[in-house]
Amino acid sequence: MKILVVDDHPIVRTGLRRLLASKSEPEIREAANGKEALSVFREQRPTLVILDLNLPGIGGLEVIARLKIADPDVRVLVLSMHDDQMHVTRALQAGAAGYVSKNAPPDEILQAIRRVSAGQTYVEHEIAEELVFSSIRTPSHPLRDLSSRDLEILRLLAEGRTLLQIADTVGIGYKTAANNCSQIKTKLGASSTADLIRVAIQCGLIDRDAGLSPSRSGMGEG
Repeated sequence: MKILVVDDHPIVRTGLRRLLASKSEPEIREAANGKEALSVFREQRPTLVILDLNLPGIGGLEVIARLKIADPDVRVLVLSMHDDQMHVTRALQAGAAGYVSKNAPPDEILQAIRRVSAGQTYVEHEIAEELVFSSIRTPSHPLRDLSSRDLEILRLLAEGRTLLQIADTVGIGYKTAANNCSQIKTKLGASSTADLIRVAIQCGLIDRDAGLSPSRSGMGEG
């Protein structure tokens, strides 16, 4: 079995490699970002992609979408620090076949890998339970009305990318990126780019320490 592990933290990739080696002898490839992951996937065509969502450059949700375009049958298991309803739901909607958090026990991560690689689906037990109850007892997530593309653009904004950089990363025109940003502001009731960045950080799209102010990001669009 060929497995591609995509995570920007070497310690996570090493830990997964050791975990997988303890049970079998798969052929493992690694990637530290979305661009590298897509390149390795095209060259190696792995059986399974184990993917983090918080990646530099192209984010995990966008990577899933592009992988599914390249190969609709690709099996993707998300292994993420996020365990909230919004991230889980969007990952599954994008085409992931499984989702586990980095806090899951090693045995459950292995179970998820076995299930997803065998063509089945898997969601970590605690996450699945929370999904059921959160849909009943909690108010709507503030990012509920955003598309996966919107979320990717919002995340890149919060990382301090300019509209030109966002357009290049996502693969759209500058005007389209600008229009999308305006639409995101409307959907979130935000009046400025700074407001969007605050929402992105508050909702966990990026680490709090990674958020940049509009002046540092080079964003002059308001």
